[in-house]
Amino acid sequence: MPIVVDIDVMLARRKMPVGVLAERIGITPANLAVLKNGRAKAVRFTTLESLCEVLECQPGDLLRWVPESADSADRVHQAQA
Repeated sequence: MPIVVDIDVMLARRKMPVGVLAERIGITPANLAVLKNGRAKAVRFTTLESLCEVLECQPGDLLRWVPESADSADRVHQAQA
């Protein structure tokens, strides 16, 4: 998938558990897991705004575009890490 979700990166930087983030932004941990694992088909701007507010970041810190061919290499690299 060409859009990579880096919520885990921001959670690590903020030293915040997933459950705390889910509670603060007002979604279930299951829905947050769908989003952070890149399985979501869409994200509401209100959810993105809440994520940015709680994590004190910009949307570009959470979402990035990776060309399709590079995406496969990125997944391999992440699996090896």
